[in-house]
Amino acid sequence: MVNILGLDIGGANIKAAVLKVKDNHVKGLKTATEYFPIWKMGKRKLPIILKKLLLKLGENFSFVGVTMTAELSDVYFTKVEGVKHVLKSVKKVISLPVVFVLSVDGELIPIGEAEKYPYKIASANWYASGWLASKIAKDCIVIDIGSTTTTIIPVKNGKVNVEGKNDLEKLACGELIYTGALRTNIATITQTLNVRGLNVKVSSEYFASTADVYLVLNEISRQDYTTDTSDGRGKTRREALARIARVVCADINMLKEDEIVSLAAQIADKQISIIIGALDNVFKKHWKNEEYRLILPVFTAGVKSGFLAKKAAIKAGFQNVLCFDKILNLNVSRVLPSAGLAFMVAEKFIEDFRFPVQKLN
Repeated sequence: MVNILGLDIGGANIKAAVLKVKDNHVKGLKTATEYFPIWKMGKRKLPIILKKLLLKLGENFSFVGVTMTAELSDVYFTKVEGVKHVLKSVKKVISLPVVFVLSVDGELIPIGEAEKYPYKIASANWYASGWLASKIAKDCIVIDIGSTTTTIIPVKNGKVNVEGKNDLEKLACGELIYTGALRTNIATITQTLNVRGLNVKVSSEYFASTADVYLVLNEISRQDYTTDTSDGRGKTRREALARIARVVCADINMLKEDEIVSLAAQIADKQISIIIGALDNVFKKHWKNEEYRLILPVFTAGVKSGFLAKKAAIKAGFQNVLCFDKILNLNVSRVLPSAGLAFMVAEKFIEDFRFPVQKLN
């Protein structure tokens, strides 16, 4: 059995996937995540958390692929500092000579050389997701909505066909939107909410997050609520309702439960509209035939099997919306970049590696 580790080191979450390959065929996938807000916990603890994650997986690895987004965290003064520290942390816990780092060009660079190319390997994890999709369909769109961000990746003619390669470029062209299913501040989604027929401006304080919204709307469970709460209190429905009420400077005594649920529904609708706008924009840049929207595969991933991505894609008019988990019959969607990276490494280093599914188009 060959075990291949894909490691995605984020600023809030660290995700890992171990691809198990025997006789050139995939035999399974094991995943693990660690919530690690590096700006709170401190960068010195990164090697400790990485070691904890590897112990949780409990495997001997033949090959390792690494990608990262943690370098953007303001715990580092520059991205270069962040990239160097992340690589140094990986070297401390993984001593294998066969460790490779993903670049924005889709290259797997030996970790010993990767430090020379900090801006090429910074926030390159999207490429692994797009590459994985390209093995399933020659034309498709990936929409991955995690705790913090929404990533949209077009694949055309079997190639990852993005307009932006770094975060700045992706924000500019709409392939990256800083809105997610758990950690997003409500004030970044909307400036006003309707309360008892009045258009009320929201507070710009970090009183509630999208995790509160989707918990109250029964879209996620308390187990899915894997991030810190904005007020440091618990993750019960009542506590989430109280946080949402505070967004309009009220509380659970001033507003009835159904009124607070209405606020949550309004926030969810506005967030979906933001995502739909970006998804629509990416589609129109690459496919001029509007009817293609009806057949183009849209692969979803993210929190709770990409529930928010699925909802946005369907509301945007796409009819061929598929979850990565169901296509591959593996639980990859919550850790998509790390799983995609493990597959990339497998194809590169295992002769005659057999991808588990045939292309859809």
